[in-house]
Amino acid sequence: MSAARKLKDFFQQLTNGWLPLAVLLLIFAQLMFWTGKPAQAQETKAPALFHVYFGTYTSGTSEGIYRSTFDASTGTLSTPELVAKVTNPSFLAIHPTKPVIYCVSEVAESLPGSEAGRPTGAVIAFSREAAHGSLKELGWKPSGGAGPCHLSVDLAGSALFVANYGGGSVASLPLNAEGVPEKPSSIMVHEGSSINKQRQQKPHAHSINLDQSNRYAFAADLGCDKIFIYQFDPATRTLKPHDIPSAPVAAGSGPRHLAFHSHGRFAYVINELTSTITAFKYDSTKGDLEPIQTVSTLPKDANTPGNSTAEIVAHPSGNWLVGSNRGHDSLALFSIRPETGELKLVSNVPAGGKTPRNFAFDPTGQWLIAAHQGSNSVQVFAFNASTGTLTPQGEPVAIGAPVCVRFVPVKP
Repeated sequence: MSAARKLKDFFQQLTNGWLPLAVLLLIFAQLMFWTGKPAQAQETKAPALFHVYFGTYTSGTSEGIYRSTFDASTGTLSTPELVAKVTNPSFLAIHPTKPVIYCVSEVAESLPGSEAGRPTGAVIAFSREAAHGSLKELGWKPSGGAGPCHLSVDLAGSALFVANYGGGSVASLPLNAEGVPEKPSSIMVHEGSSINKQRQQKPHAHSINLDQSNRYAFAADLGCDKIFIYQFDPATRTLKPHDIPSAPVAAGSGPRHLAFHSHGRFAYVINELTSTITAFKYDSTKGDLEPIQTVSTLPKDANTPGNSTAEIVAHPSGNWLVGSNRGHDSLALFSIRPETGELKLVSNVPAGGKTPRNFAFDPTGQWLIAAHQGSNSVQVFAFNASTGTLTPQGEPVAIGAPVCVRFVPVKP
């Protein structure tokens, strides 16, 4: 007898017995689940708990890298705890598959192992304990230049990339099987200057990011007013200049950080010296950035001389972009026009502290944590991705000179 016929006979017997309809429906739903028939598959719940790692400057009360626990179901952040003593771990990066976290040591001095005593900072790898988030140093290498200020890891987790602000260079460092960096396989030293005589007398590489194809790397150089473009060879884990050597921004802009749109067709660069964002159309087949728009990160009535920008992050939905203003002390929220990638300033939300250097969305996209270098605190915001509103959640949490925020899911 077929399964359908058996079910029909079973329900006929139950009906003759006057079983209440509600119970019948409940049993039917359970039977359908057991026979694998109906119904909608339940969505897998995203992790609710995350470790949040904070990079800091250590000239004051901070001693290195700190870790908090963040509950995405409530928006609560625990008191930060020191997990690694490091000098100026001002930027952090997370390995895409291994329990490894990286930091720069933003110094301008000759370190052991540097070539011919050349001024250089360092990049350091730590193993990360999954349940408690503690860190253990695995090893370090010279960064290839003075004052390293930005890190990224390629999508395959095979190489680490570092931008050296003081040295005006970017470097690639192969990662071994454990995710530990080896000595730089390529160091690209920038050349050039621009019109701001105080800040742009020489190159100042401020960030380096790979595109979603893992083929091209983009280095924003504040001193040269250029986005240098490099080809990345995954076999040798080296960088080389691209046929299209760079993308320009307006003279005096001071490009700092870059963020790709979640769909990969657009890229956005925040310009530190002019408090602007330049939107680009991106051709991933050619590795070409075409400028399409430049907008201010400040409201029209702002009177904040000396304001500078810092971080830029695209929301994973692809509908929103956020940049930080230091001086105006706000988070500039933009809507993104999906057809063209153009931006529209929606609001400037008070950052909850002074000098918002860096911020990040949590992996659920429902929360944002901003780090305030000037007021020694971090602030949690709830984010409504439908309306594009940022709402402070609770009071700021104290931590010394925080300048970088990174999330990692807590695993039991």
